Amino acid sequence: MPFANFKVPEKTLTPKQKEQIVTRTTELYVEIYGERARANTMVLVEEVADGGWGISGNVLTLAMLGEATPSDTGDA
Repeated sequence: MPFANFKVPEKTLTPKQKEQIVTRTTELYVEIYGERARANTMVLVEEVADGGWGISGNVLTLAMLGEATPSDTGDA
C-alpha cells in the first residue's frame, strides 16, 4: 500500500489545500504504480503544533516565519 505522510505547521493550510495534497499525492502514486494503487493509497496530513518543529537544531514558530497563514484562494 503506497503511503505518504506530510507534516505541516498547524493552521497553515486550508481544508481545500489539504484535499489537494491528498488528491495530487494519490495521482502521483497512480502515475507511478498504475491504477491499481488508487484504492490502496493512504495520505496523512498531520498538523504539528506551533513550536513543535525545527530546522538545523532550532525550534521554529510561525511568528519567526512571518506568521504564514492559509491562502484565501485555496491554491497550494
